[in-house]
Amino acid sequence: MISDKMKYFVQNNSALRVMFEEGNRLRAKYGADKVYDFSLGNPNVPAPREVKQAIIDVVNEEDPVILHGYMNNAGFEDVRQTIAESLNRRFGTNFQFKNLIMTVGAASGLNVILKTLLNPGDEVIVFAPYFLEYGSYVNNFDGKLVEIPPDTSTFQPDLEKLEKKITPGTKAVIVNTPHNPTGVVYSEETIKKLAAILEAKQREYQTAIYLISDEPYRELVYDGVEVPFLTKYYANTVVAYSYSKSLSLPGERIGYLVIPDEADGSEEMVVAAGIANRITGSVNAPSLQQKVIARCVDARSDISYYDKNRTTLYEGLKECGLECIKPQGAFYLFVKSPVEDEKSFCEAAREYNILMVPGSSFACPGYVRLSYCVSYETIVNSLPVFRELMKGYQTDADI
Repeated sequence: MISDKMKYFVQNNSALRVMFEEGNRLRAKYGADKVYDFSLGNPNVPAPREVKQAIIDVVNEEDPVILHGYMNNAGFEDVRQTIAESLNRRFGTNFQFKNLIMTVGAASGLNVILKTLLNPGDEVIVFAPYFLEYGSYVNNFDGKLVEIPPDTSTFQPDLEKLEKKITPGTKAVIVNTPHNPTGVVYSEETIKKLAAILEAKQREYQTAIYLISDEPYRELVYDGVEVPFLTKYYANTVVAYSYSKSLSLPGERIGYLVIPDEADGSEEMVVAAGIANRITGSVNAPSLQQKVIARCVDARSDISYYDKNRTTLYEGLKECGLECIKPQGAFYLFVKSPVEDEKSFCEAAREYNILMVPGSSFACPGYVRLSYCVSYETIVNSLPVFRELMKGYQTDADI
């Protein structure tokens, strides 16, 4: 028999994955051009050419014994130093290799840092809507997830509610900017206010409260928007990063943690995180991918493609009568459902071969998420179908 913990996860399997499998079924039945699958955030922009060349060069030039062998659980020192120097150039930081832990993507990085920090019962605060796997990650280490309800007018974090929710048992706050599922980027003003609240609560309770910044979408921003680098605003920040989106490498599972010297207990945290990398089962990040990243650390995917999709889908859905905030980053639209029960809206859309993810999968019912990292043709062809779908939600006043 499976464990009680896993029974819960089996019963509450990810809606994103369920919709992804449904998309595969519908494509096989109707053909790919007749299915409008906006469910999964799977980048469809090819990885930069530098990545392919780096893979070839690494395999041809690196000593295979070193390339395919074990290394420090934190990762190759030269790779970590290369990434640290890139961050320093871009953000004016002062990191060294010792501040980085190479991880199996950001998801593994989050599990590593939570394993490092949490005692049973420690509280971890998240802002709804949020990537629902955060709850699973916290549960892995017997922490307690604390949700802050959403401010649906802006989808910036509700800091007044945060201040009231922090207790002596609060160990960490997780933020995600650019944000999944809304595409919102947290403003510098928001970050400064957030940091001030956490600093005041640390003084009040005489505890360390860590800000964990989940940043797989950092480079996916539009219209000249800048993403604040959080370690510059709050000393007890840990950054979890993934190259899944910036380099279109979701299946390669490569990322890192940044643990700044300024963080409370940073030296012990770095050692513990290296051990956590091992004992959570990863052992170390994939050696080949580490070496590849070092050779194309500043490469980026062409996000103009996503930008075109963003504008076309946003404007098209608005014309259909749907409401949403235009995203500043990532590749998602978070759309207000025309009916309170957004799951019924998703079911109605499925009858038209439109696949969306209900907002309740992000702890924010009444909304649906659409991922626009799809072909431009899919977006253009879906808009007449959306108009047909929305006819069923028109009132007499709309006609």
